[in-house]
Amino acid sequence: MTQDKDAPLREDIRLLGRVLGDTVRDQQGQAAYDLIERIRKTSVRFRRDDDRAARTELEGILDALSREQTIQVVRAFSYFSHLSNIAEDQHHIRRSRAHLIAGSPPREGSLASALDRALAAARAPAELAEFFDTAVISPVLTAHPTEVQRKSILNCQAEIARLLDERDRMVLTPDERRDSVEALRRAVLTLWQTRMLRSAKLSVFDEIANGLSYFDATFLRELPRLYANLEDQLASRDAGLGGTELPAFLKVGSWIGGDRDGNPFVTADVLERAFAMQATAALGFYLDELHALGAQLSLATGLVTTSDALLVLAARSPDHSPHRNDEPYRRAIAGVYARLAATQRALLGVEPLRHSVAPAEPYTAATEFGEDLDIIHRSLVANGSAALARGRLRLLRRAVRVFGFHLAPIDLRQNSDVHERVVAELLATANPAIAYSALDEEARIALLLEELATARPLASPHVRYSDETEGELAIFRAARSAHLRFGPAAITNCIISKTDGVSDLLELALLLKEAGLLRPCERALDVNIVPLFETIEDLENASAVMDRLFSLPGYRDLLASREHTQEVMLGYSDSNKDGGFLTSGWALYKAEIGLVEVFARHEVRLRLFHGRGGSVGRGGGPSYQAILAQPGGAVQGQIRLTEQGEVIAAKYGNPEVGRRNLEVIVAATLEASLLADRAPAPRAQFLDTMQTLSDAAFTAYRGLVYETEGFERYFWESTVISEISELNIGSRPASRKKGRRIEDLRAIPWVFSWSQCRLMLPGWFGFGSAVKAWLDAHPEDGLARLQAMHDEWSFFATLLSNIDMVLAKSDLAIASRYAALVGDAALRDRIFGRIRSEWQDTIDALLAITRHKELLDGNPLLKRSIRNRFPYLDPLNHVQIELLRRHRETHDDERIRLGILISINGIAAGLRNSG
Repeated sequence: MTQDKDAPLREDIRLLGRVLGDTVRDQQGQAAYDLIERIRKTSVRFRRDDDRAARTELEGILDALSREQTIQVVRAFSYFSHLSNIAEDQHHIRRSRAHLIAGSPPREGSLASALDRALAAARAPAELAEFFDTAVISPVLTAHPTEVQRKSILNCQAEIARLLDERDRMVLTPDERRDSVEALRRAVLTLWQTRMLRSAKLSVFDEIANGLSYFDATFLRELPRLYANLEDQLASRDAGLGGTELPAFLKVGSWIGGDRDGNPFVTADVLERAFAMQATAALGFYLDELHALGAQLSLATGLVTTSDALLVLAARSPDHSPHRNDEPYRRAIAGVYARLAATQRALLGVEPLRHSVAPAEPYTAATEFGEDLDIIHRSLVANGSAALARGRLRLLRRAVRVFGFHLAPIDLRQNSDVHERVVAELLATANPAIAYSALDEEARIALLLEELATARPLASPHVRYSDETEGELAIFRAARSAHLRFGPAAITNCIISKTDGVSDLLELALLLKEAGLLRPCERALDVNIVPLFETIEDLENASAVMDRLFSLPGYRDLLASREHTQEVMLGYSDSNKDGGFLTSGWALYKAEIGLVEVFARHEVRLRLFHGRGGSVGRGGGPSYQAILAQPGGAVQGQIRLTEQGEVIAAKYGNPEVGRRNLEVIVAATLEASLLADRAPAPRAQFLDTMQTLSDAAFTAYRGLVYETEGFERYFWESTVISEISELNIGSRPASRKKGRRIEDLRAIPWVFSWSQCRLMLPGWFGFGSAVKAWLDAHPEDGLARLQAMHDEWSFFATLLSNIDMVLAKSDLAIASRYAALVGDAALRDRIFGRIRSEWQDTIDALLAITRHKELLDGNPLLKRSIRNRFPYLDPLNHVQIELLRRHRETHDDERIRLGILISINGIAAGLRNSG
């Protein structure tokens, strides 16, 4: 009899649903429970049985709800979305453990699989060691506002996940099982009684605190475990790699507190406080671990021998208790603790919660702290206690090497227009004859190179500059201060949004020089200058810009101080909003090919930073496939990618899921770097066909979004964009400028809005038209060509896989009800008719190329997930539509507004990658 592998998932969902239902009955009454159950059952009939009568019945029930009933329904189904996500995450963990317990072959995306594939391809162990010696892999957390969940809600969810995990791993007695269910009831009751929405707009400090919660829950503990597991796997495959400690090639970065592009609330003071908050988290973790380590290492001199260095460390300790005279490890650790506590006082001006035994000298750098831990490690290994060195001490040593005292490097980001204005003001103040903004590109380059060649500063302490210039100078001075306090690893990257020329990079270089982060006399640059190419046009020009930059001897001299490595960031979000999903993906691919060629010609190492969002419309999708789909030579062992919005919680809220996601990134980078030359380059005819498809998709997308009269009105009336701007989910506005122009809207709320109304338009529109035009022009062999591209070219296959995913999450029946919110019936029918036609053409094209009968035939896990969750998601959309209608009629009913915002939260949770 075949085992039903999904039975435990259904059991967890039923259990959580039953507990939630009981909670609703107890808190809101039997009538509320009966209403929600009726809606649930009717929605299941509609979704799973395609019962059209059920749709009519469902709409009638939902449209007749009172305000209070609406709030109850929205909260119930929103929380069920959250609970279903928890159950699914637990099931992924369950299935992964089952495979490991059964001794199954390593699964795709695992480190074991990547290492096996590399060695099977005749890669020598030395090549693996070399890869890790030069690798740079960094997921970077950003504060983009699609994370709609409060920290309090995330805490409740973490407790529910812990309880499910405990039930899964342990054989419980009847009493223990009863207690477990009771604990689940308490957790769900807490969830129900916790305010889902923020009562005030999120500040940057709130965003920093939210980001730090993932370090507390996941990164500080799971990253060291990943390193330990990787080292052990390497040792098991080759004796020569045994005992080797890998360099700290994998680190988690952050934009939170340093991303100033469009966010006036990020200032020098905010950056300084961000580092103080991060250092507090890092040092607090180290102090707790040291305290626990001291309790464990009770080794006595009469029973063990110790190294001379360990005895010296113990002798320097201020711990003179007679009870520990013969416990050198404990005395040494007490001394290390005292120095670390002193470091906290020196860096942060605060006392640790657990005081040291006596005052001590602070560490001047995290490396000093690490060296003391190394002394303890070497003494244990050399004297028969290696097993003890592999426990808590091993993980602590690794944490110190990865996180230092700063916890995570913070990237600085600002728009090139701001840099230009600041440089123009500095130059004009120093020499009124210079009208920098009036100069052409070559004249700007010449002037900037001249200024960069001298150590003379431009800014004068005796001049009062504009607030913008003062703020920018202050942020770079704060960055210099962070280097002095926490070390150069605290800030390693400065990113220039909207880069379109060489002068944009040189302007930033000049501002870095003003703060002492670029030293002309030493030809040294203390941070990476990172251009961000965002629009379709900018992506097309990226390789030419970098080619011109590398031809400048002055810049190449600076690059030598950065190990001849240049980072380039590619923007997925704005290029998609600019040209549509297909054209954006193709422009990014071509840009990478061009950059690889230019960098190779100039003998500069390329590191790409992928500005991917959570949704497919902003470059999201599975990280493993996305990394492997890069063109040959684009990875080179170094990659950074943004982790944005609600994806952070989905990927890293659960520690075990978080470690798995980190492992996937490492595995994919290893495979893409070492095995890319084994994969054949795409055929020339594939590239030509892709260009033809892109051109047609671009025309279709631009024709709808930017060239259709009234589209702007259709978008604002048929989606929740207006209401999203009211939701307290981020510290920056939805648009760069006041007004409703699509051009000025940020890519994040643009995609988020289309997700809420279940159209997902930025993730697929234009593909159907492109394929239709291609097949019309090539009736005999056109489909065969596209099928071959899907079969042989991972880039094209990944594009189609992502389109498949967003189409499966779309729902034209629900979307049509949002369209009905548009006041102009003729406009509504004209535009929605085009969208409906393109949607059907896209599905037909996708199924023909992939040879599938239904969407997601190639992704059974997601297909199962949608089947399980969407019957409980659909009611939220139906309720949201009715609430939007009422809100736009009354405008002043706070309960209606509250219901809309809760529904936004619930739909985002149900879709999981909506922004």
